[in-house]
Amino acid sequence: MVQLTRIYTRGGDKGKTSLGSGKRVSKSDVRIHAIGEVDEANAAVGWARQYSPTHLDSLLSRIQNDLFDLGADLCIPDESPTALRIVASQVDFLEKKIDELNASLEPLMSFILPGGSKASAALHLARTIIRRAERSLIQLDQTHPLNPEAIKYLNRLSDLLFVLCRHVNDNGKNDVLWIPGKSRTE
Repeated sequence: MVQLTRIYTRGGDKGKTSLGSGKRVSKSDVRIHAIGEVDEANAAVGWARQYSPTHLDSLLSRIQNDLFDLGADLCIPDESPTALRIVASQVDFLEKKIDELNASLEPLMSFILPGGSKASAALHLARTIIRRAERSLIQLDQTHPLNPEAIKYLNRLSDLLFVLCRHVNDNGKNDVLWIPGKSRTE
């Protein structure tokens, strides 16, 4: 368990921060950017939990904990054998949940507009933030190879949130479908 004794250290006042390895890097470093976007995704999932049905709370709680694991994975870039890493079983869990929830959904007949219910809108927002975090990890991976499971995790997590959005919309019955050109006058 991590114990934080002080919230501020003044160590970042000159625009640098420490990675888990102790290495100091600029707060504008692409790795710090990716860690920040994973943190933002976690906050969005936490916000979506406030609107989601109680039967999803333990799943969303687990996802939040996994996203913190992902942040820990990203902050220790070296090959440390003791570093906390995203592992294949975490990705497998998401795939099983996707398959389980997707089995009861209405067939998808069009693209879906984010919304339908407060829970769905909140989960869609979290899904898009997760996609942005995924893009940041891919950018970082191009110059600093990452744990491949980390990128897979975000990819599957975004897919799971898409399925959850439809699940909370009465299994897709209350999805808001895109109607191409609906507002055009000509």
